[in-house]
Parts: sequence; C-alpha cells; structure tokens
Amino acid sequence: MQFCKDIFFPACRKSGQTTLWLLKIILPVSLVVRLLDYYGVLALMAGWLDPVFVYLGLPGSTAIVFITSIFLPLYAPLAIITSMSISLRELTILALMCQISHNLPVESTIQAKTGTSFWSVTALRITMSIMVGLVLNLILPQDMGNPIFVRSSLPEVVSLPGLLMLWLKSSLQLTLLIAVIVFSLNLLYNLLDTYRLIPKLSKSIEPILRFFGLPGSTAFLWLIGYIVGLAYGGALMMDQMKEGKVNRTDANLLNYHLAMSHSILEDNIIFIALGVSVWWILGVRLAVAWIVVWGKRIILKWKLGNSNLSLKNVW
Repeated sequence: MQFCKDIFFPACRKSGQTTLWLLKIILPVSLVVRLLDYYGVLALMAGWLDPVFVYLGLPGSTAIVFITSIFLPLYAPLAIITSMSISLRELTILALMCQISHNLPVESTIQAKTGTSFWSVTALRITMSIMVGLVLNLILPQDMGNPIFVRSSLPEVVSLPGLLMLWLKSSLQLTLLIAVIVFSLNLLYNLLDTYRLIPKLSKSIEPILRFFGLPGSTAFLWLIGYIVGLAYGGALMMDQMKEGKVNRTDANLLNYHLAMSHSILEDNIIFIALGVSVWWILGVRLAVAWIVVWGKRIILKWKLGNSNLSLKNVW
C-alpha cells in the first residue's frame, strides 16, 4: 500500500470537491449578511427580536445566525458570526444552539431514511436547541471575555468597495479554515478505513454506548456519525441499514443520540477556533444526547408496557 496513492491523494480530491461545494453556499451568504448590515436591515431585525432573544441572553441581530444554521451547514452561520461583534458568552450560547440545530433539511432527510420521522427529529432538534439556550443563559458566567477570532468592534464601513474588501479578506481566511478542517477529517477517515481500525474501535466503545443507552450493534454507525457527521457519513450509514446490520429500533435510538451530538471533531473545531471552550461544547451536547436517548427509552418501555412485544431491544 502506498500512503500517497491510497490515502493522501484520495483525501485531497474529496476535500477539494467538498470545500468548493461548501464555499458556493457560504460565501454568497456571508456577502448578503454584510450587505444587510451595511443597509441597516440587521439593526432593524435586532429591534424586533430583542424582546424574544433576551431570554436566551442574545441580541436580536443574532437570530439570523440561528435561522441560517437551521437550513445550512455550520460553516454558513460561522461566516455570519465572523461578520459580527458578540461576546464570548453570546458566542458560546449560539455555538451550542447551532450545533444542535443545523443543516436540518439534509440531516433530517438522512435520518428519515434510516428509520426516524423527518418532522419529529427536526422538531426535537429545534426545541432542544432553544431549551439549551435558555439553560445556558441561566448558568453561564456573565463576564466570560471576548474570543480572539471575533472582534469587539468592527471597522466602520463607509462605502460598498470598503465592504467588499472586508468581505474578501474574511472569505480568504474562512476558505483556508474550511479546507484545512475538511482535509483533516477525510485524511483521518481514510487512515481508519485503510488500516481496518473502525471495527476494532467499535468493539472498544461498547461500554460508552451502554452509558448513553445505545445498543452495541450501533457502534460502527456511532463512530461514523462522530467522525464524519450525518451529512458526510449519511451514505455509509444508509448502507449499513440496508444490509440489516442494525434493526429499526436500534437505529431509531442512535438517530436520537446523533441528532443531539454528532461530527464531534468538525463541529467542535470550527467553534473552538473562534474561542469557545471545548468543555462547554462537548459537555452540553453529550449531556443532552444522554437525556434524549434515555427519555426515549422510558417512553418506549411505557408504550410497550404489558404488551406481548419483547423489550430486549429497548433495555
């Protein structure tokens, strides 16, 4: 086996295609947001939404970040965040809300194909993201400082050419960040796949899965979801389902867990790069995933109750 031929170059090719696809979505979004800010639209939205978002500890202008995350991958709200001036406390709350509710049209469709209702998982993710925002607003310290990557004050833009230059500069920085992250993930996955390490890792994580209320049969799919995410790993996940390696009940439990916490490397890195603590990101998502899955299992047990159906796949 040749490292460059079998691992490195395939990772480069796939990463290039993925990066270009992401940039086609992200760069226009970031430009539109800067134009909305330039013409005062964001300030107007802030005035309307401040009374609502105050309960989340967020200014009304950040609503566009959350709304964008619902429909697009996390890189899109990332582009908007880097165009704003917000505190680290606000960024932490936004990061968790966006991580739980992002790219729902794509990810909920993938989960629907693996056994979970599109609308139920979508409603669950949006509801839980808002609840997480409410709780974080209550428990986070008021003075958390400012992240390095987000400026506390933006340079005044007095002309459209000036705005375009700022957008171009931030776009180049964002492009480099996306390319590095996507390539690193593809390289890691190729290494694990080539050296057949994923089956071994699956066996070793079964105790962790039991803690989270997941059956051992979901170990491989859990790894896929955590390494490459729902969007990138959706095809692999659906293949496993078609081969019958995981039954519908087990797949449904896994989907509820992954809806709250997946792509643990990529999702964390892009916000850690902005200054958010990895412990807040990782701890909150894992805690919410634990609550959701065990809650689902309790509901399943209650529904089965005294019926003749077997509970072995539930407990």
